[in-house]
Amino acid sequence: MPEPPILLAKWYDYAKWIVERVDSFSKNQRFIFGQRLAAHALDIMELLVEAAYARDKAALLHTANRKIEMLRWLVRMAKDRTLFTARQYEFSCEKLEECGRMTGGWLKSTQKKMGMGGLPGPAEAATP
Repeated sequence: MPEPPILLAKWYDYAKWIVERVDSFSKNQRFIFGQRLAAHALDIMELLVEAAYARDKAALLHTANRKIEMLRWLVRMAKDRTLFTARQYEFSCEKLEECGRMTGGWLKSTQKKMGMGGLPGPAEAATP
């Protein structure tokens, strides 16, 4: 079996960290907020595993990128609700930034290999 992409190994560690933090939330916050944090982190891990083995990676990586952005906002809200310490928030932001850059790089690489260059943005897609 080939070595998994570095991004997948990094995301696995981050998702594990998130789940461990969620375990320490109060019961009410764990139910309301923690489940969403953990679910997003695990969903992204699933998307990255699928992308590692899929022929058409672009759609999976686009979805992973969007979910990483959503997780950034959820983590920010967790910090604002004092569910994360400033240090935990900083660590989380660093990991999200690193993995987000790596996901974007993997997506660009995949698009170049497929000769797509880049998918059109909203303004470009609306132009006839």
